[in-house]
Amino acid sequence: MAEDLTVTRTLVIPASELRERFSRSSGPGGQHVNTTDSRVELSFDLAASRAVPEWLRTRMLEHLGSRLVDGVLTIAASEHRAQGQNRAAARERLVSLLREAAAPPPPVRRATKPSRGAKERRLAAKKRRGVTKRNRRASPDD
Repeated sequence: MAEDLTVTRTLVIPASELRERFSRSSGPGGQHVNTTDSRVELSFDLAASRAVPEWLRTRMLEHLGSRLVDGVLTIAASEHRAQGQNRAAARERLVSLLREAAAPPPPVRRATKPSRGAKERRLAAKKRRGVTKRNRRASPDD
């Protein structure tokens, strides 16, 4: 049986809120792919979860809005031959998505303008560079 999913120190998703479905993988693999249900679909109902606090749920729903279908986040993993490895990969992907969605937004950047001294230093450097380039030119007297 699957165990609880630790997303952050304060957010733990109980195993009862996770749904796993197994099916056959597509692609190469010959008889192995045709006979084993190694593909894993891991679903988590974010909108109805009691494990996620309300203030965090709104942030996560907003961040994951394009990935959700009726409030349910679904991850599919079929890159490995073994079902166990695919289960672990799907759980890791779910944790990273939820962790990213739970992160607070970056602070708003306040626009600043360069100081008067910085402007003067920039213009002085441009003048020096122009003089250097002018001195490299061949004079028309030659």
